[in-house]
Amino acid sequence: MKMVAEAQGQQSPTQQFTDRFTARFVPIVLILVVLVAVVPPLVGLMPFSESFYRAMLLLVAASPCALAVGTPAAVLAGIAQAARNGVLIKGGVHLENLGRLNAMAFDKTGTLTQGKFQVTDVIPFNGTNPDEVLRLAGAVEQQSNHPLALAVVRAAREKKLTLPVADGLENIPGRGVRSQVEGKPIWIGTLKLFEENAGKAVDTSIRQTVEQFESAGRTTMTIGRDGIFLGVLALADVPRPRVAEVLTQLRNLGVKHLIMLTGDNRKVAQQIAKEIGVTDVEAELLPEDKLGTIQRLQKAYGAVAMTGDGVNDAPALATATVGIAMGGAGTAVALETADVALMADDLGKLPFAVGLSRASRRIIQQNLAISLGVIALLIITSVLGLVQLSWAVVAHEGSTVLVAMNALRLLGYQLPRKTG
Repeated sequence: MKMVAEAQGQQSPTQQFTDRFTARFVPIVLILVVLVAVVPPLVGLMPFSESFYRAMLLLVAASPCALAVGTPAAVLAGIAQAARNGVLIKGGVHLENLGRLNAMAFDKTGTLTQGKFQVTDVIPFNGTNPDEVLRLAGAVEQQSNHPLALAVVRAAREKKLTLPVADGLENIPGRGVRSQVEGKPIWIGTLKLFEENAGKAVDTSIRQTVEQFESAGRTTMTIGRDGIFLGVLALADVPRPRVAEVLTQLRNLGVKHLIMLTGDNRKVAQQIAKEIGVTDVEAELLPEDKLGTIQRLQKAYGAVAMTGDGVNDAPALATATVGIAMGGAGTAVALETADVALMADDLGKLPFAVGLSRASRRIIQQNLAISLGVIALLIITSVLGLVQLSWAVVAHEGSTVLVAMNALRLLGYQLPRKTG
């Protein structure tokens, strides 16, 4: 209910324009009405009864009812149709912005992919056995709710390994984690974690193992204890169902630049991108890097959307022209920060939302043209005495009904299906 109230309170750019226009237009019309009623009799052009009649015609003709109704009706109809189809748009400004996108960025894990990793390989080093590598990794990762951590813990429990209690968890953004297990420090993360934070040179054999898995599209985690490398875990994630079709629909709607943002290794990201049809890849990003990337994309492409589901995505969601959160799997922070929420956690709703927003912009523009055109025509004809009051009323009220009916067409909007 709070989100719906916020949606109704946030005006679109066109609504803001019509409010500013009306605030200036109405006083000008009232002054003109007085001048039309008073000046002609004073200069002997016509009797007061005739000038007063024309002044009343002008007052009716220039009343901006259609202008005031056209845009809010389209915005409310668009937001209502989006909500009926599982998309919450938090205001008219976001509805219009969604309709003018040139580029869209996506977080990888949990947005373009299912975010349900599975441990596919456990490669031990330095005389450690695979179960010991998995046991220590599971002990540390059971303190985290990251998709990679959940996969490691699940794999350890499936092997019925007893997981000791880890002492604290320090997150090193974009690199990994550090903890204490059985009195010894445990490091888990990328090779850069060990190079930059642990001050440990990485053996050639370990580096080759990691590169081999990443070339095959696997995400890797390296585990070390007390300065000794214990092993490498390889995990696999898969794209969401129909995600390639969704991206194709977005391109057909005019969103030409589709960019994947991920903290994962570039080779893994490029493998996923190749499968689903993403046009650009930005890999090995820290959370703050995602924010900077969105700012750079906005300078290059103008209106840019960001779609994500995690806490790390919140700064980028807030900075993007339109922030889009995955409603089902998204964190509370992401949902609060985003401008649009896909409530069923269904990325397939995204082309519908973009198409609906583009249709809303077209109808808003049509309503502006209708309302301003009728006002201009009636002002001219009323001042010149070319129209009777009854016909002015019909044209005025008819234009108001027309823009309202035109806006209601959005309630029947469906994403066009490509045929052929």
